[in-house]
Amino acid sequence: MTPTTFGEIALAAPIQRALQEQNYVLPSPIQAQSIPTLLKGQDLLGIAQTGTGKTAAFSLPILNALHENPRRPKSRSARVLVLTPTRELATQISASFETYGRHVHFSKTLIFGGVGKNPQIRAMRQGVDVLVACPGRLLDHMGEGDVDLSSVEFFVLDEVDRMLDMGFLRDVKRIIAALPRKRQSLFFSATLSPAIDDLARSILHNPASVTIAPEKTTAEKVAQRVCFVDRENKKELLAQHLEEERDKGLTIIFSKTKHGSDKLCRWINSAGFTAEAIHGNRSQPQRERTLEKFKKGALPILVATDVAARGVDVKDVTLVVNFDLPNEAEAYVHRIGRTGRAGATGSAVSYCSPEEHEFLIDIEKLIQQEIPVDSSHDHHDEELASLHARGLKSKLSTRDNGGNKGGGGGGRRDGGGRRDGGGGGGRNQGGNSGGGGGQRRTAEAPAGVSQRRRRRR
Repeated sequence: MTPTTFGEIALAAPIQRALQEQNYVLPSPIQAQSIPTLLKGQDLLGIAQTGTGKTAAFSLPILNALHENPRRPKSRSARVLVLTPTRELATQISASFETYGRHVHFSKTLIFGGVGKNPQIRAMRQGVDVLVACPGRLLDHMGEGDVDLSSVEFFVLDEVDRMLDMGFLRDVKRIIAALPRKRQSLFFSATLSPAIDDLARSILHNPASVTIAPEKTTAEKVAQRVCFVDRENKKELLAQHLEEERDKGLTIIFSKTKHGSDKLCRWINSAGFTAEAIHGNRSQPQRERTLEKFKKGALPILVATDVAARGVDVKDVTLVVNFDLPNEAEAYVHRIGRTGRAGATGSAVSYCSPEEHEFLIDIEKLIQQEIPVDSSHDHHDEELASLHARGLKSKLSTRDNGGNKGGGGGGRRDGGGRRDGGGGGGRNQGGNSGGGGGQRRTAEAPAGVSQRRRRRR
């Protein structure tokens, strides 16, 4: 029988204690279906979107195994390898292990690009229980003899579809070839294409399968609106909205490219506001400093790409601006989910130019609702609004004009210009967004999207 509370799951007392301290009572569907299976030592194929609680689904049973069977890891090796496509997601997974395992004695470290190698080499010298890594930098360390995967007991391959989108398939196969044949393997992907299915078959042995329907609904406490506006008038409209929001709360503005984020950020600052950009081309320390300022309220405006912003979980965000509409409709749900968190209310405004009209049509089809039109501004495009109201698509709207289809609003090239970029953010499945103050919550998991470039971080 599927458990309905964490208390019904056979997790060790130190882990149950950590869950209680986080006020996690109700497991998400993927947690309720996966954890009992994983506790039995079976391989798992999980098909689930970002925000469904995948991180807790695999970290809790792994921590349970480490607690019940403590063993000193071998030098340069790890008992657990979690392979993920982006450094933001890697950081969040590591933080989840720390949160859920706060009363469990274990060691962990992170390996990804954008930071120095030497601290990673030193961390691996004595061996660790849990290694969370991105493929590019991990292969670097393996090639230089700094990491040995021959003692891995648990292997987690997360966000596999994004991994393949980024061009990591060959790297992933090289890493898998270095693993011992006897291990427990966990495989998570939002989709199951033929290539992903083939990869799963090569990794998993008689796996249990769990499939969670994708999220299609937008946050109920987010007031949505769309402004039909020509591309050249977007900045003036943005200035108007930022002025209305001044001193009220925090704002996240989504741009589809890294270059566009930087350019827009410079314009916002020149217009008398204070903003910083966060995207894959910035180093990890730079991104962390910017996020910390934003979380503390010292930075009122954050300009971000979809990839980088998936790691943002700030309860005081009151406005989300889709300066560029996302090329993937699902990204819209994640974007506006950055506001209206932890029981708060928020608003989201989307700028739709004629070139992006098809993206808006896709979004409304996915969320199964019409987004209210805001015409109370000087740049309203009545012709485009009329076409939309009649169910007609603008002749200027093509996927190429608005950006190639794919990549959550940025043409799938926001991997930091390097191989390990991006990040993840969950919705209302626990530690990240939470259903309101002291109410019961379930445990969460984030995710990321990006594309590989040849240069390795």
